[in-house]
Amino acid sequence: MYIGEVSKLTGASAKAIRLYESLGLLGTVVRKGSYRIYDDNHVRTVILIKDAQSIGVSLAEFKRLLGDKTVLSWHVVSTFLDQKSKAIEEQINLLHQQQSMIQTYQDNIKKCLETN
Repeated sequence: MYIGEVSKLTGASAKAIRLYESLGLLGTVVRKGSYRIYDDNHVRTVILIKDAQSIGVSLAEFKRLLGDKTVLSWHVVSTFLDQKSKAIEEQINLLHQQQSMIQTYQDNIKKCLETN
């Protein structure tokens, strides 16, 4: 299938698909003249990339997960997701601390304004 059909099936733009290919995320893409010919595996990979991006996985991280293979190791993915989840939890804690500090500043400012 051509890139337009892959785009329709996955919701990824043709530009994004070409980027994934240039980064080596799609494995080998056969060419017929100047046209790229994609198969069902490419479609599944594009969908997987989009799903990964939706949970905050960058293309560079995805490429590291693939390594020099065209198929992901689920053990490696599981370990990576554990790490990603811990990093998100740390970000949430930091944001709660920042929110608390903002509230403290707002309370102090309110007290200052009330005394004037």
